[in-house]
Amino acid sequence: MIRLFKHYIPHAVILLGLLDLALLVVASEMAWQLRAAQIAMEPGALAERWLPLVATASVVWVAMISVGVYGPNALRSLRFAGARLLVAISLGIIALATIDFILPGSTFWRSTLLYAMGFAILVLVADRLLLNSFLGSSAFRRRVMVLGAGDRAQRLRALGERPESGFAIVSYIAMGEPERVVEEAIAREAIHDLGRFVENLGVSEVVLALQERRNALPLGDLLRIKTKGVHVNDFSSFLERETGRVDLDTVNPSWLIFSDGFSSGRLLSSAVKRLFDIVASLILLLATFPLIAVFAVLVKLDSKGPAFFRQERVGLYGQTFRIVKLRSMRTDAEKDGAKWAEENDPRITRLGRFIRKVRIDELPQAWSVLTGQMSFVGPRPEVPQFVDDLQEQIPFYGERHMVKPGITGWAQINYPYGASTEDSRKKLEYDLYYAKNYTPFLDLVILLQTVRVILWPEGAR
Repeated sequence: MIRLFKHYIPHAVILLGLLDLALLVVASEMAWQLRAAQIAMEPGALAERWLPLVATASVVWVAMISVGVYGPNALRSLRFAGARLLVAISLGIIALATIDFILPGSTFWRSTLLYAMGFAILVLVADRLLLNSFLGSSAFRRRVMVLGAGDRAQRLRALGERPESGFAIVSYIAMGEPERVVEEAIAREAIHDLGRFVENLGVSEVVLALQERRNALPLGDLLRIKTKGVHVNDFSSFLERETGRVDLDTVNPSWLIFSDGFSSGRLLSSAVKRLFDIVASLILLLATFPLIAVFAVLVKLDSKGPAFFRQERVGLYGQTFRIVKLRSMRTDAEKDGAKWAEENDPRITRLGRFIRKVRIDELPQAWSVLTGQMSFVGPRPEVPQFVDDLQEQIPFYGERHMVKPGITGWAQINYPYGASTEDSRKKLEYDLYYAKNYTPFLDLVILLQTVRVILWPEGAR
């Protein structure tokens, strides 16, 4: 994987993304050449139009990122990838038409737009047909050796067997565990020179997956492997990198303290984030005010009660604030106290079910972003009652409040709606990853991926 601004991206995704961008530029140029030939016009020098070509391709490319073209499902399923590509092309056309409306005459592609998008579909589908089978092959995966043969090693095996996995485990080394779970693991005593063994297998990374590390670290082996130029990683750090979450089952306070992350030098990043929140929330409120007003009236007509729902939530550093949303439940929904929304929850109104699916009920939260109580990106703000209960049951739950809560977030785009303590535990793993590795780049990734969540709202309730 490549670490880009503290966030890991698989090599295969980077390569595929750059290839797609290049193909989109080629498709735009093919469309221009075709259009020039149709109207008997000299196409001109490529140097004169390279900037519009790249700009046009970049708009469509961003749309592809937004709808999940580079997600694990799209990388292993041609049908899934094809559907996402068609949606991305449609969004690209809308975006390019909008740009042309705002900046008329500044680009050349209006008359070639349909040609360009047609060529784009052809070259991208051909690209997937050629590369889709290779992306999941071991040729694109890092060769990993696991030191350990217990439950942790078994978890790594399950992770490595996923089609979207970026690594392949080539060997397990049993380090004297009392209970061996991975039966094919080779006993450490059977290997005379572990460094030479690692070299012969072409291993690029070794993961320490011992159940009990106290007085059991094979320091001699690790030093020998390290001096061979092979990367050595501990189990928690490896899982964080491969899954995009902090594994609560294995993490401990010392790892959180000494591992990279939770940097205090975020003054510039925080200023940029706040500036973006102010500008974006103002634009969103102005642009969606008519929509909010229409649905506020519809909410009033659909069921008795106020159009807007206000509730106390926990924000930055555990401070509470009142959140505002369009009401999607009956007014007596919390007469017995706050409860998580269930699947097919009878408390949700007819209109409420629709606005929750398409996230229209969330739009008024932009006001909380404008006032500084929330950010566009961050952990989901929870009810104080839930927070008190979850802090007693889940370790490190309070650490999620070290960043502002958000309308969207790393947990929201990676995990479906949570309605139990176990769901909250899983979402906390993503929230901790975000708090630990926050950068404006990660915020950008989350904002783009939020488009995918809105278009395919599998987790909404």
